[in-house]
Amino acid sequence: MTKFIAFESKLVPLKTDNIDTDQIIPARFLKTTSKDGLGDQLFCDWRYLSDGSPNPEFVLNQAAYQGRQILLAGDNFGCGSSREHAPWALTQFGFRAVISTSFADIFKQNSLKNSLLPIVVPADVHRWLFANTESPVKVDLEDCAVHLSDGRRVEFPVDEFARHCLLEGVDELGYILQQVDAIAAFEASHPAAINTLG
Repeated sequence: MTKFIAFESKLVPLKTDNIDTDQIIPARFLKTTSKDGLGDQLFCDWRYLSDGSPNPEFVLNQAAYQGRQILLAGDNFGCGSSREHAPWALTQFGFRAVISTSFADIFKQNSLKNSLLPIVVPADVHRWLFANTESPVKVDLEDCAVHLSDGRRVEFPVDEFARHCLLEGVDELGYILQQVDAIAAFEASHPAAINTLG
């Protein structure tokens, strides 16, 4: 993982509520244990026509939205079954953050463990963002806030341990490995276990 640093991007609007993980990455693509190529399958059933060609009506296929790093989604994003492939597909496509009014809890936890920042904003801010998708938004995890082009600073909640790992660019195992010296010192300060089995 790389350190999550502040960035600025315009928004990709996807104004649909209750988008489930099977729409984010359909179940037929879950056989892989690799993230490679999953960006091509992101929103596959919406993104491609029956003949496999790109659907020109779908937002991810429109030239104006290419290269943007923030997905602006409807309410209750990521509901449905648990699958780590969903944040994998989003990050492989190039998204670094998703903004919504709410997220399914398992999707949120999977995202935080895979360098995808789920940002919850109030409904009025959410509406403003949909009306201003061409205005860049700055995402600052250090500050736990998004900075809007109208000058507003909007704070968002994030689990402190997940925030630490994202900022440091480590996963849970990486965090434990950072504590090797402290663990060794703790072990050394305690007597060896007594064998009570005789």
